[in-house]
Amino acid sequence: MAYNEFAYFYDEFNGEADYDALYEQIHSKLEAHGIRDGILADLGCGTGELTLMLTQAGYDMIGIDQSEEMLCVVRDKAEQLGLSGKLLLLRQDLLKLDLYGTVRGAVSTFDTFNHLPDLDTAIANAGFFMEKGGVFLFDMNTPYKHRQVLGENVFTFEEEDASCVWHNHYDLENRRVEISIDIDYRETGEHFHEQFFEYTYDLDTIRTTLEKHGFALESVCDGETFGELTDTSQRYFFCAVKQYTQLEG
Repeated sequence: MAYNEFAYFYDEFNGEADYDALYEQIHSKLEAHGIRDGILADLGCGTGELTLMLTQAGYDMIGIDQSEEMLCVVRDKAEQLGLSGKLLLLRQDLLKLDLYGTVRGAVSTFDTFNHLPDLDTAIANAGFFMEKGGVFLFDMNTPYKHRQVLGENVFTFEEEDASCVWHNHYDLENRRVEISIDIDYRETGEHFHEQFFEYTYDLDTIRTTLEKHGFALESVCDGETFGELTDTSQRYFFCAVKQYTQLEG
C-alpha cells in the first residue's frame, strides 16, 4: 500500500496524533538500550514527522516509504528545517527491503505493518539488517480496533483546503479492513479516490513471528497511552530486541 494523493493532506487529517508523546516513548526506549546515536531506519516514514524529530536528536536516519508523494513531503520539511543533508530517504517496498548495511534500531509507527499482507517477510527483512542488540520499536492496530472501531464505519474530515471521506469494511473471512478514501479539493474541484487494506494480526502471531526472526519481545503496551494493554486498546506498541546478527542466526 502507498498513499498517493492523500500524502499531501496526511498531516492535516492526522492532526490529533501526539507526536511528542510518541517521540518521548521511542527516544526513552532507545536510550534505555544504550542507543544514543548511530543509524536508525524509519520503516514507512510517511510524512516524516518522527523521522525528523529523531534526526534532530542526533540519529543518522534512513526514512523509507513506498510512496514518492510521502517522501516529497519529507524532503520539503527537511529543507525547511535545514536537515536536507542529514538523512537518507529511500523509496522501497518494505517486503523488498534492501539497505546498504546494518542499523542499530528501527521504528515503524501509525500501523504501517498492518498495511502489509505478509507480516513474516516484513519482520524478517527488518531483522536481517539489524545489529545484535538492536531495538525494533513499532506499533500496530489491534484486532479490537479493526472489528469495533473501524468495522463498517465512515469518517469525514473537513479541512480548509479539502475534505476527506474514509469508508471501512471489515472482511472477517480474510481478516482485513477494506478502506477507501475520497478526497475533494475545494479550490480546483478535483476528486481523488484511493483504496487499500489493513490486515489483522493478533498478539500471539506477532510475538511468534518476532521470535522466529531472532527478536525477543521485551514489552508490549497500549500504543496510545503507553500504559497497560486493555481489552479495548486500539493500538499495540512493541519493543523487541535482536538476539543475534543474521550471520550468527
